Amino acid sequence: MRNQPAHYFDHAATTPLSEPARAALIEHMGVVGNAGSLHTAGRTARRIHDAARIDVARAAGVDPAEIIFTSGGTEADNLAIKGLYAHRNAGDQARPRIIYTGIEHPAVLDVIEYLAQHHAAEPVLVPVGHDAVVDIDAWRAALAEAPERTALATLMWANNEVGTIQPIEEAAAAAAEHGVPFHTDAVQAFGHIPTQLNNPAITTAAITAHKLGGPVGIGALIVRRAAQLTPHIHGGGQERGMRSGTADVASAAAFAAAVQAAQDELAAESERLSQLREKLVTAITETIPNATVSGSNDPAQQLPSIVHLSVPGAQGDSVLFLLDSLGFATSTGSACTAGMAQPSHVLLAMGRSKQDATDVQRFSMGPLTTPEAVQTLIVALPGVIEQARAAGGA
Repeated sequence: MRNQPAHYFDHAATTPLSEPARAALIEHMGVVGNAGSLHTAGRTARRIHDAARIDVARAAGVDPAEIIFTSGGTEADNLAIKGLYAHRNAGDQARPRIIYTGIEHPAVLDVIEYLAQHHAAEPVLVPVGHDAVVDIDAWRAALAEAPERTALATLMWANNEVGTIQPIEEAAAAAAEHGVPFHTDAVQAFGHIPTQLNNPAITTAAITAHKLGGPVGIGALIVRRAAQLTPHIHGGGQERGMRSGTADVASAAAFAAAVQAAQDELAAESERLSQLREKLVTAITETIPNATVSGSNDPAQQLPSIVHLSVPGAQGDSVLFLLDSLGFATSTGSACTAGMAQPSHVLLAMGRSKQDATDVQRFSMGPLTTPEAVQTLIVALPGVIEQARAAGGA
């Protein structure tokens, strides 16, 4: 594979294109015709697009009409939160409250901040524990406090930095009990762990292709049939009128192929990555003084693909660049905030200090991760940490 790093440990940022997705993309890139046109070429494009929608829906366990194709997870989160908020506050309705946690992806947090600054939203922050799992009792209390004034509640399914899995069924059920729409960012979960997206208590759910072997630039928002959203992209009325724009037929077909491949391999890949994660965590614990692996100790609440390391005195960017010089692609957190000198908002929400939230490194594994690559990282990491600590001390 061209331009592939020697050791790729950043699958949570993006995954390599799977072979089924690559084949589907190449096969359909030459399709001529707008899927909205009535001539034969247009109807052919429409059939391909409809088939992709059916395949993605089948993998998600939902009705094809509930799949709204978007440009990715960020747009899907924006459509869900802005769309639900606008509809719930149409006319003389006053539902300004948005219930959320501090570990959400920037595509959620920044939207809530925007709505607070420009549309009188009242964010209601629910705490998470030291393991980044939501305090479910506090979540229920926030919903019960003023459901008649609450526009929506949002909770990500699996965290993109430390890898914790949230009690989504409980959280969604609590929202449904009070008649509050519930959104989940399922970008890091879908295709990696079992996800019950057909749960009627889940109003909307964001998913994307490039986190599970599909192309960058296409994702979807799952929207219950009865849910009502105000669109923020207007035009030809495609995607149930919720997201106008000419259909990207080739990308949709590749998305569907990637989803199917990921679902077929889910159990085996999860077991393989769990073993690699256990090996890496054990080595870190045994060889790196004062190192902490963030997240949950309960395998049922932890993605098997993510190891989040916190090492006092080893600045995250220093570790990243030292590892990069040795051929390792790693991360200090979300790729959507990488390059900005700021502590991890996820670790801050977990109660860590600003310094602790800066001295971090994320290793996210996937199809390119081999036992040999993990072993090579294990050998290199202690020396890299020592160098980074020495540089920080200097």
